[in-house]
Order: sequence, then C-alpha cells, then structure tokens
Amino acid sequence: MLRFVLESIVLFLAPTLIYIAYVWLMRGDDKSRPLLSEAPLIWLFAAGAVITVAIMAFFAQTEGGKPGQTYVPPTVKDGKVVPGHFK
Repeated sequence: MLRFVLESIVLFLAPTLIYIAYVWLMRGDDKSRPLLSEAPLIWLFAAGAVITVAIMAFFAQTEGGKPGQTYVPPTVKDGKVVPGHFK
C-alpha cells in the first residue's frame, strides 16, 4: 500500500518537479527570481492528476489475474526466488 501511495505522489508531482528543474536550469545567473513565482501551478497539478489517473486506469486494466484464478506468492526454490503468479 505504501508503494502505491508513494508512486501516486511521485506521478502527481512529476510535472511540477520537471517544471522546477527546467526553470532552475534556464534562469542562469539571475538567482534573484523565485522558482515558482510565475509558475502555472493549476495546470501543473492538473497535468499531474491526469497522469496519475491514466496510469492507475492502465494498471487496473492490465495487472492481476482473471476472476477465479488463484494467486501463488513468490517462493524460494533451490536458492532462487520464483516470482508470484496466477494459476
């Protein structure tokens, strides 16, 4: 669950973090301007929300087994980890 929450936060903030990095790299020697003073924060957060929802919808459709399948958790056989799978 923690991984899901952290991935969602990173996806949501990704456009803003990319924007901040871009502005920071492009401002050159003019360090007097704040990074977020003229940032389009509403659009950046909206883009983050769209990306987060799109990725969640994609994984909801592509991950997991079909109804009635049984999940077999990862196991160790002969010193090697066998990934979990559906039967």
